Amino acid sequence: MKKRVLIMGAAGRDFHNFNVVYRDNPDYEVVAFTATQIPGIDDKKYPVALAGKLYPSGIPIYPESDLDKLIAELNVDEVVFAYSDQPHVKVMHKASQVLADGADFILLGPKSTEIKSSKPVISICAVRTGSGKSQTSRAVVRALRAAGKKVVSIRHPMPYGDLAAQACERFATYADLDKYKCTIEEREEYEPHIDMGAVIYAGVDYEMIVREAEKEADVIIWDGGNNDFSFYVPDLKITVADPLRAGNELTYYPGETNFRQADVIVINKVDSATPAQLSEVRENMYEVNPKAIMIEAASPVFVQDPDMIRGKRVLVIEDGPTLTHGEMTYGAGYVAAMKYGAAEIIDPHPYAVGSIKATFEKYTQKMSILPAMGYSDEQIEDLRQTIEATPCDVVVMGTPIDLLRVLKLTKPSVRVTYELQEIGTPTIADVLKKFGLV
Repeated sequence: MKKRVLIMGAAGRDFHNFNVVYRDNPDYEVVAFTATQIPGIDDKKYPVALAGKLYPSGIPIYPESDLDKLIAELNVDEVVFAYSDQPHVKVMHKASQVLADGADFILLGPKSTEIKSSKPVISICAVRTGSGKSQTSRAVVRALRAAGKKVVSIRHPMPYGDLAAQACERFATYADLDKYKCTIEEREEYEPHIDMGAVIYAGVDYEMIVREAEKEADVIIWDGGNNDFSFYVPDLKITVADPLRAGNELTYYPGETNFRQADVIVINKVDSATPAQLSEVRENMYEVNPKAIMIEAASPVFVQDPDMIRGKRVLVIEDGPTLTHGEMTYGAGYVAAMKYGAAEIIDPHPYAVGSIKATFEKYTQKMSILPAMGYSDEQIEDLRQTIEATPCDVVVMGTPIDLLRVLKLTKPSVRVTYELQEIGTPTIADVLKKFGLV
């Protein structure tokens, strides 16, 4: 008899696991997905066009809050946990819930889910959301291009719209962002690559995506999401560690997997961390992955006009996932506001409306900054209204994109940018040479 499977996810790893392990496998029947973290995806179906011939009606997606009921009503045999950046204890709570409901609890690993490419692959993953994967990916792209390589990046999935239409997306121009109706979170990952004249792919079907990328690349970069591990078999595994959350490299799933299997560990934010925090990350690396090459790096912030911040009452906006399930309380925007002498950082909580207010209620870590949530047109409008309602002199935008491309504001604003800055040796270029990639 077929085993009946439910996949717990958040519109990313869950779909990939289905595609590579279950889609054409007659021994299993995936009866449902559940969704969490991302608003507005738990009332859809995984479409027929992607689900394959064994699923002529597609596969329904339900809220994760219905998990107990679904296991019973759908007679589920196995539950696959397929989302990331979760504390180990929370993963085991989910496992205990599933086991108590009578089903098996499954974690699929790299060997089962990584696709082999015909081109060399460099994976950039992390121990937590917001560690600095994106700027590390861009630094690797620049180093490879400087050596004359044609480079294409592939980003971890963020398909929150029409899944069938998003099966394989290629981003090379700003018009492509509009073509695929990208959310703010998607733009934060794709736009910086476009800014540097690079190409980046994403979507849902990662077999299709890599085969397209191979047509125009000498080397492929896997630009990971959250703290998930790679979808492709890497020839070089780079993991970014965040000393501002020292210790998390051993206490979060699946970031610890990345930390343990890395060929290279980039300890980022050394300009912001304390000596004790840096020492803890180094000691943990020496304990569980002593063969890894260590690169230390900073993430300095840049502002085109610091005088717009100095002495002003500012509203700081940061990357959404870093503040929400990433559990950070500040980011580059806050660092820039402090560096350039803001008189006061205005707390947006009292002025939040709609889904932004709901975000603050869900993620209760203390923060006096605004996450750039924008998973839908409605949420983008809630974000705009919250910004306009907050009494400030200037808006400090610490997200990786120019928010004015999607928000029309009456308030003056200043954009903060940041890139990876390697400290000492070895450098990324040194590592690429060592692994024969340049």
